[in-house]
Amino acid sequence: MFGTGDERRILWRHMREPVLTAGALLVMLGINVALGATLPFPNVWIVELIVASAMVVTILLFSMEVRHEPPLVKLFAGIGFFWVGILFAMTLVDYLSRA
Repeated sequence: MFGTGDERRILWRHMREPVLTAGALLVMLGINVALGATLPFPNVWIVELIVASAMVVTILLFSMEVRHEPPLVKLFAGIGFFWVGILFAMTLVDYLSRA
């Protein structure tokens, strides 16, 4: 049904990293959602920010495979995420200043 043992081993060798990365991202998302829903302590946003940063690093290193790229590509990937952070911060400031 799923091929021979050799085919399954080859498939797992190619899919192991993406599957583990997706699992790790889902776990971190679950942590952020649980922290946001329960608010276990007053400054929970600090922990949520750390978890979100870990998610960004996971995406950069594993999903975008920046580890295997030349330094210039790494630089532009970092600049891109930094720019998205600036845009997110500007949106958040606008949202919070209207409250």
